Amino acid sequence: MFSEKPFTFALVTQFQHISQGSRPRYAIIVAGGKGLRMGGSLPKQFLLLDRKPVLYYSVRAFTTLYPDIHIILVHAPGDEPLIGEVTRYFPGQPFKLVAGGAARFESVKNGLGAVGEDSLVFIHDGVRPLVTADLILRCERVALEKGNAIPATELKETIRSIRGQTSVSEDRTRFRAMQTPQTFLSEVILKAFDQPYDPAFTDEASVVEKAGVPVQLVEGDYRNLKITRPEDLALAEILLDGAKGAP
Repeated sequence: MFSEKPFTFALVTQFQHISQGSRPRYAIIVAGGKGLRMGGSLPKQFLLLDRKPVLYYSVRAFTTLYPDIHIILVHAPGDEPLIGEVTRYFPGQPFKLVAGGAARFESVKNGLGAVGEDSLVFIHDGVRPLVTADLILRCERVALEKGNAIPATELKETIRSIRGQTSVSEDRTRFRAMQTPQTFLSEVILKAFDQPYDPAFTDEASVVEKAGVPVQLVEGDYRNLKITRPEDLALAEILLDGAKGAP
């Protein structure tokens, strides 16, 4: 079902013609989480994955594919030294560092404040280090055509919804799990974030949806996992090793 290749320079060259001369690209990488579920004091985006911080791989995915992309790193206040340990791997790459807020909505809105022109905006979780070139490019193509692109995967497990003290089986084919990079034309996402905060905003798709914009789902990637628990980091190590050995 999925045929994404690992990140290679051959794949980058294959797609270099896409959107040549088009609007500028921005990647807002949200890296302000504390990672409490990981059970340690170091935020999960700065944990080491094959001897480099998790956040390094999330940044590299975009800078490898688009050397001229504008990278906006949204971080927790006080994490500047840790952010510096990531940016040093990218000499010559300009970064815009933005302090995050109390909720994801506020953090992303702060990051959007650094977008100063009509552009294509990727909003990506800093703890999704295995995002592929194929997925990024798929999001770009759909967003340029339809205004937004939200990667999503089918559910594998049987699901039940909680109803008070009991639960009810649900048809899992009616549901999808959202991923990032959630991708938008700047005029779509900037206007949507003019709304006041709503606790129902759990991602950027929910924000544009409330603004009246139809959400455009694209096929996600099961390997594009979000590192939230120790076992996720262990699985990412295995997947990363597998990608290195792929042809």
